[in-house]
Amino acid sequence: MKFLLLLAVVSLCTFAAFAEVYFEEKFSDDSWQKNWIYSKHPGKEFGKFVRTAGKFFNDEQEDQGIQTSEDARFYALSTKFKPFSSEGKDLVVQFTVKHEQNIDCGGGYVKVFDCSLSPEDLHGESSYRIMFGPDICGPGTKKVHAILNYNDKNHLINKDIRCKDDEYTHAYTLIIRPNNLYEVLIDNEQVQTGTLEAHWDILPPRKIKDPEAKKPEDWDDRATIPDPDDTKPEDYDKPEHIPDPTATKPDDWDDEMDGEWEPPMIDNPDFKGEWKPKQIDNPAYKGPWVHPEIDNPEYTPVPDLYKQDEICGIGFDLWQVKSGTIFDNVLVTDDVQYASDALKNLKQTQEGEKKAKEAKDKEEEETRKAATEAEEEDNDDDEEEEHEPQVVEENHDEL
Repeated sequence: MKFLLLLAVVSLCTFAAFAEVYFEEKFSDDSWQKNWIYSKHPGKEFGKFVRTAGKFFNDEQEDQGIQTSEDARFYALSTKFKPFSSEGKDLVVQFTVKHEQNIDCGGGYVKVFDCSLSPEDLHGESSYRIMFGPDICGPGTKKVHAILNYNDKNHLINKDIRCKDDEYTHAYTLIIRPNNLYEVLIDNEQVQTGTLEAHWDILPPRKIKDPEAKKPEDWDDRATIPDPDDTKPEDYDKPEHIPDPTATKPDDWDDEMDGEWEPPMIDNPDFKGEWKPKQIDNPAYKGPWVHPEIDNPEYTPVPDLYKQDEICGIGFDLWQVKSGTIFDNVLVTDDVQYASDALKNLKQTQEGEKKAKEAKDKEEEETRKAATEAEEEDNDDDEEEEHEPQVVEENHDEL
């Protein structure tokens, strides 16, 4: 038992020793401008980022991030770092997003690149390895993108993951493990997990419908059938419309001029519609026919579906109608615990933001109220001046 415990401790220490942070950016000072490069791709009008904690925050220095600053702009900003492979390791991509402008339509995601990235030529068609994070556009699109590139083809996750759509800071974490499992976390809490193979249509399906199989001709999948012994009542057939029995021929009706008078038609209260025999259980019912499946000859398992051979860049390549999103705490690592610990103050940040925003909203409301009252007082003064009687001075020189 002691040997097993020692082995477990040694294993954990060995893993910790090899765990690595490949990239981390907290935008704590202006040095980010040296490390991050704006795209100069022709034909696009790119917006600029500014370092700020925003209009409301918990700690102005700690909460500094980079904020989109121009409306209706594309944004393309990226940075490169020492390349690495995720073979045999966890891969963690994590960052925080604060849509303090109450975003109506725009992206809040990051893209992860291999070394083919040319930062100054980054644009919407640039190849990437992973795209991850929130995307909001109107009430219909409020989701977390999770797109993986495999064999130079992008594959979107087939699960619907809803993103946060308020005005506060939220953390988004994607973990891809070497056993081909993944996790998506929002604010350090798991919101989706599963296998890469099941939740991305990267590989052909394991099973397909047998092309040789056909439903037998005598297969009866009707749960109920018309009762063959049921007969229509003799008095069932009634017309749908009948002449109005209360209608009378107008006194001024002229048969020669107006033709033969006929009372208007009304719905028949005795009309029962089309007769159909009642339904009974089908004694020959066999249940729904299930198309048999066979192994898909085009399917080949990929044990290392998780693996990214080369990663050495991350960036923001997105469009925003209404600017104001703040990105911060960008992290690429193979250390899941380190990523989790990096968010230990997140709840405190969110609570501080909410208090600051409430105070700011209250102050703005009081300012608006004071301005309205001042305007109303000015209007009242103007009205009093208009109604004040004018005094006509007498000219005594003429007397």
